Amino acid sequence: MDQVLSGLPRSGDANVLVGFDTSDDAGVYRLDDTCALVQTVDFFTPIVDDPYTYGAIAAANSLSDVYAMGGRPVTALSIVAWPAKGGTEVLRNILLGGAAKMKEAGCAILGGHSVADEEIKFGYSVTGLIHPSRIWTNAGARVGDTLVFTKRIGTGVLATALKRGMIQETDIQTAVESMLTLNGPAAAALQGLTVNGCTDITGFGLAGHAREMALGSKVTLEVFAGEVPLLDGARECALAGALPGGLKNNREFAACDVEVMPGVASELETLLYDPQTSGGLLVSLPAADAGRFLDLFPAGRIIGRVVERREKAIRIV
Repeated sequence: MDQVLSGLPRSGDANVLVGFDTSDDAGVYRLDDTCALVQTVDFFTPIVDDPYTYGAIAAANSLSDVYAMGGRPVTALSIVAWPAKGGTEVLRNILLGGAAKMKEAGCAILGGHSVADEEIKFGYSVTGLIHPSRIWTNAGARVGDTLVFTKRIGTGVLATALKRGMIQETDIQTAVESMLTLNGPAAAALQGLTVNGCTDITGFGLAGHAREMALGSKVTLEVFAGEVPLLDGARECALAGALPGGLKNNREFAACDVEVMPGVASELETLLYDPQTSGGLLVSLPAADAGRFLDLFPAGRIIGRVVERREKAIRIV
């Protein structure tokens, strides 16, 4: 996709405040001096067996991109790919789960679009609002900043272990709870602080999205591997080889920009490439504001710092 996008013309519209140039979480379009639209879209195949939970996770995941920009989600359109002969009760429960999570976020569902497809997919296009001068992007991290992360990682390896029968569904309940948790409260706690860079950690994993932030900001992100919070069982699943295809793809794509220092456990390095669903926010902000944020949002964790640009975009220590 990077190769495709690099050949596309950039918009000449001065009201496009954030486009696809730096692989940011959402696009931002200015309506006037006090209001801009934040727009994003995301959908994926089922990650859990329960339809209601799947729908709710898909909604939380879609909303996350708006929160990562500092915006307030206001409307959503559903996207459904469903087998032509699929049962309506299962689909109804997926939609109910999504609707419940959207209601929790204060986001109105206006409608949607469906297509016949033998592979189930579900998600939303979400529109939010933001002040044009208060946008968080993934390209503003500054040297000296502290890196804070707001959730634990490991959803990819845990879901893979479940599919392979290596663990029971009850073993990933903590992961499910994490995926169901909106990033809204974390984003609200950041309001009023100096947020220099922000992105949510999803399909490209922590290393992949951190790489985008480093490249866009022209800095190097130093990640403290031992401080990155892990979901229950994630380390054991990684050691057992429950590695999703997306993790391997992420590593092949991003590893050329990653320097791993001696002493980092191999499974911790591996988990940094694990594709996340409805993952947390990675935030770059001054050290003093990082401390204030953790007072407001104790679930956050300091996982690194921003240093001057080196040979590699990411340095794992």
